[in-house]
Amino acid sequence: MDEIDEDAPIFAIAVAAELSGMHPQTLRQYDRLGLVVPARTRGGSRRYSTRHVEQLREVAKLSSEGVSLPAIARLLLLEEQVHDLTRRVRDLEQQLQAERQARPGSRVFAAGVSGSVITLRAGARVPRATDVVLYRPRHPQPPAD
Repeated sequence: MDEIDEDAPIFAIAVAAELSGMHPQTLRQYDRLGLVVPARTRGGSRRYSTRHVEQLREVAKLSSEGVSLPAIARLLLLEEQVHDLTRRVRDLEQQLQAERQARPGSRVFAAGVSGSVITLRAGARVPRATDVVLYRPRHPQPPAD
């Protein structure tokens, strides 16, 4: 059985309010403030995911501990970035695994002179480049004392 997608917008505001232990008006206020922003149906109704409910619980916990709403908003933003990066890493790992399975014995990462990616078989040598590349840093380094 597949697990439920934590980002699927499946809960109406009344259900999300009950699951998070908050009043629906509080959820509306948090939406207006940009703390926890649910998805919208075509008719404009709010739909919350299980991740939104967890965020609402976290907001309630932090708020009860005296953390300000701007600080909570920043924490939620950072958690969202971590979540997105974690998902991106997982996707890249899956792509890498698929590439390794599709091309057994080949190197996944080799760079050509122009910066292009070259796939080489195991044991193959990289052709020598005759191009000269001059490295110029974008920001000049201050002279050493």
